[in-house]
Amino acid sequence: MNTRIRKKLIQVARGRAHLMSFQNLILEAELGLNLENTYEKAQLNDVIDEISEAEHAAGRPLLSSLVRIKGRQNQGDSFFKLCERLGYGDWKSLKRDQEFLEKQRETCREFWQNSNNFSSFL
Repeated sequence: MNTRIRKKLIQVARGRAHLMSFQNLILEAELGLNLENTYEKAQLNDVIDEISEAEHAAGRPLLSSLVRIKGRQNQGDSFFKLCERLGYGDWKSLKRDQEFLEKQRETCREFWQNSNNFSSFL
């Protein structure tokens, strides 16, 4: 698992903005990836999915809920397909349910803003 990306997403959960675009994640985590390259974009999605799968398996909220497509407040299909694989329901239904996404984000923020969680799981 990419700990640099995980730590950056935890910082986002604890910060003011609470969301980060894929492009800003690349810049701030110094990943050197190009989102216009489909292979590199897929690599980033795979890494973010891997982080959320590990978090989910450990009973923690999905950090990937905090990464959005630049210029939009919503997630791409890959996030909702990940949620379907993790057992949350049909990805297309989840994508239409704005409350689902907001609940995931809020749960993530609350978890990581808790000092005990932050110090225990960072």
